[in-house]
Amino acid sequence: MAYIDLPEFEEMSTDIQEKARPILEKTGSLGEIFKLLAIDEKIYFATDNMVQSFLLDETYLSYDIKEAIALLISKENSCKMCVGVHKNIAKMLGLSEEKIEAILNGIDAMQVEEKEKELLRFCIRASQKDNYKIMQEDHQHLYQLGWSKHEILEAVAIVGYFNYINTMSNVFGLGE
Repeated sequence: MAYIDLPEFEEMSTDIQEKARPILEKTGSLGEIFKLLAIDEKIYFATDNMVQSFLLDETYLSYDIKEAIALLISKENSCKMCVGVHKNIAKMLGLSEEKIEAILNGIDAMQVEEKEKELLRFCIRASQKDNYKIMQEDHQHLYQLGWSKHEILEAVAIVGYFNYINTMSNVFGLGE
């Protein structure tokens, strides 16, 4: 149960209701994170823009890698709600149950190329408080593996998004 009163659909602004209506009609409910963000229209739409731009739009990174980042960072941040949500999203995107469980068991358990594992290790380092210790050599290593500056920037943006959304979820007791 959330530590804050969450608005119901009828209490949300009309602009947010427009975004929420198709979700509500399709699934029958709105998630707690949606309701939390709906408290403040600016925060809601800024977050929605990040979701669209980083996760839903076709971008430099594959959906598999984006969902691996989502799951790994959410697990790293102990965000049970986000892990659960992204397990379901990963399934909807076609990831097998085995692949999802491998991701949740850690990078070394994943059956992917070493190139992808190195990017994911970099992402976990980027999510941590001592990320200021990441140096140019760390970037050069990713470039040598074939990652572009666009892919690395996008990966770190996704990490930042999950640090943000995991914090929101954890601090407000969502999914408890």
